[in-house]
Amino acid sequence: MRQPYKAIVEGDMDALSRMSHHEIGEVIAATHAGMTTEEFAGVVRAWLSTAKHPRFDRPYGECVFQPMLELLTFLRSNGFRTFIVSGGGIDFIRVFSEQLYGVLPAQVIGSSSKTRHELRDGAPVLVKLPDLGSVDDREGKVMNIHLHIGQRPIFAIANADGDLAMLTYTDHAPGTHLSMLVRHDDGEREFAYDRDGTFWGKLDAGLDTARKAGWTVVSPRSEWAAMFPADRRAGRVRTRQRLPRRHVRPILRSRTT
Repeated sequence: MRQPYKAIVEGDMDALSRMSHHEIGEVIAATHAGMTTEEFAGVVRAWLSTAKHPRFDRPYGECVFQPMLELLTFLRSNGFRTFIVSGGGIDFIRVFSEQLYGVLPAQVIGSSSKTRHELRDGAPVLVKLPDLGSVDDREGKVMNIHLHIGQRPIFAIANADGDLAMLTYTDHAPGTHLSMLVRHDDGEREFAYDRDGTFWGKLDAGLDTARKAGWTVVSPRSEWAAMFPADRRAGRVRTRQRLPRRHVRPILRSRTT
């Protein structure tokens, strides 16, 4: 049995942690092949209704970052269109993007498998195939932004080396623009990792580039009052917080002058 399937069957967590986006994409495409896109969406909704995060013991839908929600709302209230550009599966994220983040499914970009048009019981459907279509990681993010949006972003916020190409692309936008990194440094309320992270959560070259280019680097430990919405509701809020407005004010000014 070849990798990465061998690691999955044997529960080899070390090997799994070193899997590339392309390898994990192959697995996802193969295991979901034969489903229609509607059937797949139903599986995702069912999973979200019951699955819980193993560390936080709460539904995954309640593990979104409170500052992320606040920033998205703030940007939209100031006339921005907001997009999710993720290495995760586009069909997976589109199921919950509007409910959890207020981002329309049409404004989600992610990795994808190929599909085939079929007639089933006389109705047209799209069937997922066991072949990768696009891996939305590294330079692939830039290409998919061009394909799906057709405009260079003026503001991008990310948290891993896989986002470096997208941040650099944004950093070369004409006029006022902003590239921002979230450095996960709060092991108490979330997770702490950067240079010593795995492939999936590594922030090494991104930190070096941010320092050289003068990008904003955000520290959840010192700048985020609440980590998750449940923390806000329960009053588990730290008093030390610098509001995201201090970071985004320059691009807001650029839209009004």
